[in-house]
Amino acid sequence: MTVAMVYDIETIPDINSGRKFLGFIEQSDEEVLAALLERRRQQTQGSDFLPHYLHKVVAISVVVATSEWVKVWSLGDENSDERELIVRFFLGIQQYAPTLISWNGSGFDLPVLHYRALLHGISAPRYWETGESDSGFKWNNYLSRYHQRHTDIMDVISGYQNRAFAPLNEIALMLGFPGKMGMEGGKVFEHFQAGGIHSIRNYCETDVLNTYLIYLRFQFIRGQLDEGSYEYEQTRLKNHLMQSEKPHLLEFLRIWQHG
Repeated sequence: MTVAMVYDIETIPDINSGRKFLGFIEQSDEEVLAALLERRRQQTQGSDFLPHYLHKVVAISVVVATSEWVKVWSLGDENSDERELIVRFFLGIQQYAPTLISWNGSGFDLPVLHYRALLHGISAPRYWETGESDSGFKWNNYLSRYHQRHTDIMDVISGYQNRAFAPLNEIALMLGFPGKMGMEGGKVFEHFQAGGIHSIRNYCETDVLNTYLIYLRFQFIRGQLDEGSYEYEQTRLKNHLMQSEKPHLLEFLRIWQHG
């Protein structure tokens, strides 16, 4: 069974590791974060975007599509810790070897997951396979930038040129899709501190829905879906969302239908 899995992660600063780097013991989380951001600004001459290894995963959402069904959800539950979320992500790969689909997954999501899996000691042999044990992965694996077992749509569409990269929200809106809903990525930590993990997971789910819709359009322009198949896949997703009782999914559907 062919399985496609669109994924997206949401992260917050890794305050615990920051304490170790800075030698802070008694300082508050806010003081640790402020010091980390200032250190980063000095390292980069202005940017306070933390390095990948200092991003702690708080949500992973997926759209999974097979020949029989399509579904969107967030891994684990609202009480799942980072390790459980990442274990579940790599377990899905271990069991089903799906085609992974992302928007900037090569540049952000996967490197973050690599570092955090290293931190937690999470084994994922299928994901790291490059042909040593399974020859089928030699020329098509998850790690090569130019292989399709992981398709970073932004990377491919841009022609692998950094200067041509584009934000998910603007491409989604340009194509008539709902775009980001609920919050911006820069507000995730604020929501997390306020106990808003529920809204973070919802936000992450709308991101993967936008990514999946862009992926379907990409499959259409590259001839992997004809016009009838493209319409069928969209209708199938609409039916799934229509059957949902989650307000944010129904709102996504409403905006999409009237966009």
